[in-house]
This record gives sequence, C-alpha cells and structure tokens, in this order.
Amino acid sequence: MTEENRQIRLELKGIHKSFERGTVNENHVLKGIDLTLYDGDFVTVIGGNGAGKSTLMNTISGQYTPDEGSIKINYEDVTQLPTNKRAKLVSYVFQDTRMGTASRLSIEENMALANRRGLSRGLTKGVKDADRDEMREQLKKLDLGLEDRLTAEVQFLSGGQRQALTLLMATLRRPQVLLLDEHTAALDPKTSEMVLQLTDKIVRDEQLTALMITHNMKDALTLGNRLIMLHQGKIVIDVSGEEKDNLTVEKLINLFKQEAGEELTNDAMLLS
Repeated sequence: MTEENRQIRLELKGIHKSFERGTVNENHVLKGIDLTLYDGDFVTVIGGNGAGKSTLMNTISGQYTPDEGSIKINYEDVTQLPTNKRAKLVSYVFQDTRMGTASRLSIEENMALANRRGLSRGLTKGVKDADRDEMREQLKKLDLGLEDRLTAEVQFLSGGQRQALTLLMATLRRPQVLLLDEHTAALDPKTSEMVLQLTDKIVRDEQLTALMITHNMKDALTLGNRLIMLHQGKIVIDVSGEEKDNLTVEKLINLFKQEAGEELTNDAMLLS
C-alpha cells in the first residue's frame, strides 16, 4: 500500500521548541521539525545527546507546547492540548520502569486503570469480576506467568516484568500513537532483548503506529519499517522500506556525513 493510500496518524509541521527563551541560557532544541507517520509505521529514532529526541517525544505527548508549528493526531489538531487531553490518543512508555505503573496497586488494579485511559473516571468498582478473564488472556501474551498473579502488587515485580506490563497497559486501549522513550535502557541485556521482542510483536500484531527512541544501533536498524536520525534539532536522515532494510552501521555513518556535512563521532552517537 502506498503512502497516498495510508491513513495519516501523526503530522508535525514546522515544530520549534526552545527553553529559557529570551535569556542568555536560551536553548533552541527543535528547529522546524516536519514529520508524518502513517498507519502502522514503526519508526526507530536515533541521535546523539542533545539532538532533541526526548523533547520531540514530549512535544508529541503534550508535555511541552511547541513555540511554533502544529501537531495533528488522526487529523485532529492537538497542538494546544495538554497531556491529559491527549491520553486517549497517545500512549507513552518511559525509560524508568516505575513510571508506567502504580507501585502499591495490584496488577489487576493497574490494568483496570489502563482500560479507562482517556475516559471519564466515575465512581465504579476498581476491578470488575467480568474483566479478570480478559486480563488473564492479555497477560498470557507476555509469557511471564503474570496471569496467575493478578492480585500481586506491582512493586514486587522485576524491572523486566514491570516494563512488559507497562507496555501491555499502554496498548490495551489502542492508541493512535505509541511513544517508546528508550524503554529498555534501564534493563539488563537479556531482559532488554525480551522486552524489545515483545514490543515488536505487539506493534506488529496490533498494527500500531509507534516511535521508539534507542541508542542501540543494531536495534534501530533491525526493528521497525522506518528510521529517522535527529541532529542539532533537525531530522537529517529519514529512511524506510528497502532502503532501511539494506542499511548497515557503515552505510548509516556515510549517509549522515552526506546529509549533515560532518563526521559522525562516537560522542555524537553511541554505536552499540
């Protein structure tokens, strides 16, 4: 299916974002970002420290309001909508495994809250008996045995279990856009690989539209159908399809040099 026939899920036009504007410490982080994601795009995002990756994610989620430009999600202008107003449209999984769940609540209570994301809360029973069978079926997808631990408090889960649960919760109510901000960086290599495989499976099976920041070049090259590189607040590389499939680290370094006009150093990009 060509891009012309695919539905646009996310559209950024002319996004600028600065911090401490008008002071000697002004930092112009995003410099005219134009980005369109189509239904089912799984985009890996790379770039050095300070390139603007997390600022881009936080601007999409509503944590930051852009100084200039517009953001549309599923053709709806959300530029001025705060984070809570975008909750039904955008799901966010953070690097910190504690941020996506409530530690003192049980697995089933956390999942019940996730099921009501973006809806009016109301005064209803925290977990309905009719929902528990569905929760168990969803948890079985993780293959971590959590379906037998519905009443366990989340604080007693391992980091990998907790991040896997967070990922599941973020996709229970299908988001228009799923944001993954180095969501495996705090995990050990084996657990990170497990969560990445789970991420790839969920995104593919649910045909989600996702943006994933990573510092691991191998993951950026092998996962998803599209790769973008940020450098000094601008998108300098945007490759997809066969062009991405044929990329190697060496080719990517050469492409960066060609597009940015400078060498890609280890300080600018961690070639893990």
